[in-house]
Amino acid sequence: MDNIGPTISSHGLEKQGFSGVATAHWNYGTSALYTAALGRHEARLGLGGALVVETGVHTGRSAQDKFITRESSSADNIWWGAVNKDIDEQTFDGLLSRMQGLLTGRGVFVPDCWAGAATAPRLGVRVITDRAWHNLSARNMFIQPTADELADFDPQFTIVQAPNFRADPARDGVRSDCFIVVNFARRMVLIGGTHYAGEIKKSVFSIMNYLLPERSIMPMHCSINVGEKGDAAIFFGLSGTGKTTLSADPLRMLIGDDEHGWADDGVFNFEGGCYAKVINLSAEAEPEIHKTTGMYGTVLENVVMDPMTGELDLFDNSLTENTRASYPIEFIPNASETGVAGHPANVVMLTADAFGVLPPISRLSADQAMYHFLSGYTARVAGTDRVVTEPQATFSTCFGAPFMPRHPSVYAKMLGERIAQTGARCWLVNTGWSGGSYGTGSRMKISHTRAMVRAALDGRLAQVAETQDPNFGLLVPDDCPDVPADVLQPRNTWQDKSAYDSTAGDLRGRFEDNFKQFEPYVEESVKKVGIYKAA
Repeated sequence: MDNIGPTISSHGLEKQGFSGVATAHWNYGTSALYTAALGRHEARLGLGGALVVETGVHTGRSAQDKFITRESSSADNIWWGAVNKDIDEQTFDGLLSRMQGLLTGRGVFVPDCWAGAATAPRLGVRVITDRAWHNLSARNMFIQPTADELADFDPQFTIVQAPNFRADPARDGVRSDCFIVVNFARRMVLIGGTHYAGEIKKSVFSIMNYLLPERSIMPMHCSINVGEKGDAAIFFGLSGTGKTTLSADPLRMLIGDDEHGWADDGVFNFEGGCYAKVINLSAEAEPEIHKTTGMYGTVLENVVMDPMTGELDLFDNSLTENTRASYPIEFIPNASETGVAGHPANVVMLTADAFGVLPPISRLSADQAMYHFLSGYTARVAGTDRVVTEPQATFSTCFGAPFMPRHPSVYAKMLGERIAQTGARCWLVNTGWSGGSYGTGSRMKISHTRAMVRAALDGRLAQVAETQDPNFGLLVPDDCPDVPADVLQPRNTWQDKSAYDSTAGDLRGRFEDNFKQFEPYVEESVKKVGIYKAA
């Protein structure tokens, strides 16, 4: 095997069963990866310098093709079921052997990275891939070790990604030709049959979600920013609800846009970059993120580009609604250099309510925060999962069920303890529809949402009178600077008030039905939140 690159780890691929690889390209920088990706015709160069790629049929995560290996060291800790489907060790070994065979005689790219900005809880991650652009995406998303650290880098987890490896379901024991298989005992993830880079990113998140609770650290699917006074704010939410957009606020410093831990001394980012949705992105509404789409070092997935001029069309969804930009976090002007902050003063839960009946902002009690965290209500936005073609109302517990290997009550308990310890204020923010359900109403104006969130974080809403929502018991501010008063009460935005009442009652019933699965794990006061009805 030829080992080439600026820094080659002494813990080579031979120790991991990949001795047949012809060439291992170790820890290349951005320029070398650009040269390789363009020279191998994996990507094209966009106007401004971004690397533009297409991922083929898989333009989002393939949640139904994700498995966890059932083995003795982790089996009792996994929340088995529709989210965490099992696969046996023999099947895992068979897939690994076939992937090793596929990569024999070929060249691979090997970035060694850290997951975790804080020194103590960070995880050493190695990615083995035969695509240069996937290496660059991983390099963007995770944290770069120093040269000294790379020289003796001993990975604690390895991700093997071969996008052109197509599984045979009958032979390989998986659902389709695509698969994402985690093995906690072997400390390895296998990804095949998909070019979508988000599978690498989310595999690391799933690993952290399994490992960190044992160290009393709460893993979170959230973005975080911090104000001038050191007041951190957490934004929970699924894809498309506004985590990246709202946390990229020029008035506050960005800690990270998607994945974090909450430890005894504060919060920290798992990642070194951002993986932002860029469909319909405008320079006026989201200038910081928009600028990254034309920067050297950014990887754009499934963004339509004029082949003659390299000009990008961020409004063209002909390939997918789930267009993505992967870029280093320092591309955002006010990003934190350390990726760490103190305990949050505010916890914001984001939802894109497809029914259009939840208030655009409301204050949550501690019990309500637990209820809505376990519920994880939002609208599944088209394109994030392959099977979704239009927004649908759904519940994804902890705002990230696909990435939670342990039972949701584990994460909810940790959140409740931290809210009690820190006294953080909690908010529910609807970035979804107003004036009617999806198809009738319109999406909430980002300018209004920004104004409401800023007023909540800087304490102005704490001084405002509130009205209790008659359907959900949420405390809704009566007014907010720079936001029309009618917008704050969703019923006022509907022309057909009876239709609003009916739709709100229907959604309340959906909340109640969904929460029954969590009732054995929560206090009576939390259960009562979901059956609130105005007298």
